[in-house]
Amino acid sequence: MYSKVICFMTLASLVWANEHGTGYSSLHISRQDGKPELVQVGHGDGKEGHGHGASYDYYAYPKYNFEYKVEDPHTGDIKSQHESRDGDVVKGYYALHQPDGSERVVHYEGDKHTGFHADVKYGTHHIVPKKQEQ
Repeated sequence: MYSKVICFMTLASLVWANEHGTGYSSLHISRQDGKPELVQVGHGDGKEGHGHGASYDYYAYPKYNFEYKVEDPHTGDIKSQHESRDGDVVKGYYALHQPDGSERVVHYEGDKHTGFHADVKYGTHHIVPKKQEQ
């Protein structure tokens, strides 16, 4: 199912780019989680779980890498993100060009012991005016 969605998004991006100029986007997802295992949910009294008297659920170790990038000079939409997860630890960054010309870059990480932490930095792209000839 994921491959059909990615193929459709790629095709739609190519059609849009051909109609609206030169834009670029990419997407990459890499799942590395394990085989789902049956685990007990609650105490088996039928009051917890899925609401149908079930007291078991499936659990797979969460592990993935995710990345995307968009560069559209026509609209000025320039952004990227990368994130990885290994169990309860999530790390990543995202960057984007803001309407005022500055760039925001955020590096973040989180886990169940220390919580979520983000380091946000702003950079300015200086525009040098062209000299006017007289």
